[in-house]
Amino acid sequence: MKTFSKRNTAARFIAFFPMLFSFVSHAQGTQGIDAERLKQIDSFVHRHIADKHIPGATALIIRNGEVVYNKAFGYADTESGKRMQTDNIFRIASQSKAITSLAVMLLWEEGKFLLDDPVSMYIPAYENMTVLNTYNEKDTTYTTSPAERQITIRDLLRHTSGIAYPAVFSDKRMWAIYEKAGIPSGIGSAGSTIKEKMELLARVPLQHQPGEAFTYGINTDLLGYLVELWSGQTFDNFLRKRVFEPLGMEDTYFHIPEEKQSRLVTLYESTPKGLEKVTSSIYEGVNPLFPNQKGTYFSGGAGLSSTTSDYARFLTLFLNKGTYNGKRLLSPKTVELMLTNQLTPEMRISPYPPQPDDFQFGLGFALETEKNDYLSPFSIGTFSWGGAFNTHYWADPEENLIGILFTQEYLSPYWRIGDEFETLTYQAISR
Repeated sequence: MKTFSKRNTAARFIAFFPMLFSFVSHAQGTQGIDAERLKQIDSFVHRHIADKHIPGATALIIRNGEVVYNKAFGYADTESGKRMQTDNIFRIASQSKAITSLAVMLLWEEGKFLLDDPVSMYIPAYENMTVLNTYNEKDTTYTTSPAERQITIRDLLRHTSGIAYPAVFSDKRMWAIYEKAGIPSGIGSAGSTIKEKMELLARVPLQHQPGEAFTYGINTDLLGYLVELWSGQTFDNFLRKRVFEPLGMEDTYFHIPEEKQSRLVTLYESTPKGLEKVTSSIYEGVNPLFPNQKGTYFSGGAGLSSTTSDYARFLTLFLNKGTYNGKRLLSPKTVELMLTNQLTPEMRISPYPPQPDDFQFGLGFALETEKNDYLSPFSIGTFSWGGAFNTHYWADPEENLIGILFTQEYLSPYWRIGDEFETLTYQAISR
C-alpha cells in the first residue's frame, strides 16, 4: 500500500456554492471511487454550512493509499472571513486516545509491562481501590466498598476499569466527586501535570467494579502517565520522538507552536441566535484557545490538536499492519491484537456517552465485528472513533479505506454528520 504523500497534491482551485467556498486538492474519483457520486459529499457539507450547523469543515478520503478526496469548505473563522484550508489545525479531543494507545503498545512490545499487570505494579497508589456505593447530593459525601480486583493496563485501554470522566460523558455522581477532588477532564487542561492528577485519581472511588462494564473515562490520561514511567520521558516528548516524527505528523501538538497558531480553527457553538463563536470558557473553565496556550498537563485522552492529513498518516500505520514508509513501528500481531474486541458478553455498556447496540471495543478503537456488522456499511475489521468537538474518523482494512471529517463545534447537536459522511463515502465505492 502506498503511503500518504505530498506527491499526490494537485493544484488548488476554488469552487463556488451559494456564496460558500471550497478549497480542493488531489485528483478526485480514482481507486474504485465514482467521482460523480462522490460529489454528494460536497452538497452534504454545503447544506450543513448553509443551515448554520457548522461554519466549515475539511474532509479527507484515502483508498488504496491514494488520496481520492481532500477538500476544505466554508470558513475557519467567519468573523474575519478566513477560509478553511486543508491544512488547518483542529482540536481532536478524544481522537488523542488512539494515539496514546499506540504509544502504550510500543512499550508493551519492548517488554515494559504485560497487559494484565495491575496498575499498582507501577503506581502503588492504585493498589487498594474502592468502588462507589452510595452518594449524598446534599453534602457530597459518599460510601464505598473495596474493589474485588485490581484494575489492569488492559482495563485502561478498553475502558473497563470503572474510572469515569469529569465534566463530560459522565454519571453525575462521579462528575461531582471528580470536581470536588480537583481532577480535570483533560480537555484543555493546562496547569499541573498528569503525574499529580493521576496520583490524585487513585484516591477517589471507581464507578463500578473493575471489568464489570465499559465506562468511557480518563483511563487514557492515566496511560499517558504510565508511558512517562515506563519510558523515562515526558509524555509529549515520547509522542514526538516515537510517533509523530516517524509518521511525519508535523502538525500534531498538545500546544501549537507560535508560528502555526494562525492555522487553528475557531471554535463555534449552536445558540438560539444561530452559530456563534465561542468566547467564554468551555467545560471546566477552559479557554477555547487552549491549543495555542502553553501548558504542562499532557492529556493522552483529550489534549491533542492535529490536521486531517496527519491523522491519516496515523491511521495508515494500522492499515499497513504496523509499517509506514517502509519502516516497521509495530508488529502485525500487535496491530491485530489492538483491533480485536476486548469486551466480554457480560460487560455492560455505560450510557455516557450512548453507544450503538452490540458495541465492540479493542485496545483504543471502536470496532466493526460480526456481532455489529448489521449496523453500518463498515466492513468487518473497521476501527473508528471521534472527538468532542465534532471530529470523526474510520479506517476500513477490507476496503483499504480511510475517511476523516473535521469540524469544530462545542456541544454540537449535529453529531450525526459523521454518520452522514460515512454513508456518502461508501455509496461512492464502485469496485
